[in-house]
Amino acid sequence: MRKFLTQTGRMALLFLTGGIGYFCLELAWRGWSHPAMVVVGGLCFLGVGAINEVLPWDMPIEFQALLGAAIITGVELMSGIILNIGLQLNIWSYANMRGNIMGQICPQYAALWYLLAYPVIWLDDFVRWQACDEGRPRYRWK
Repeated sequence: MRKFLTQTGRMALLFLTGGIGYFCLELAWRGWSHPAMVVVGGLCFLGVGAINEVLPWDMPIEFQALLGAAIITGVELMSGIILNIGLQLNIWSYANMRGNIMGQICPQYAALWYLLAYPVIWLDDFVRWQACDEGRPRYRWK
């Protein structure tokens, strides 16, 4: 089966893994989610997964997680501007949190995204290894 996944199929698999995974995580964390979060989660998952596609594998995992948190926070900001401000869907608001930017991102959740980046990196690498026949993941700890 692995040989039959095209590049588009691989990206779709990774996108859906991240999107559905994030939707379920929100259900567990907040008790509800919005269908648009499947798209936001999928974009975040693809972005974090691209770190090892662009930068060397021997980069310390801590730095990968830091980059992952920056990617997730950036996607969250852009998504918030479009979904919450532009389309007025009001899916989330950090307006009451210290240090927020436009009510769409805040330092507290950026720190949470850093912690979330570790399992995202691992899951992306695992899916690529098992379902996409890419190399076995390896990690370097600082």
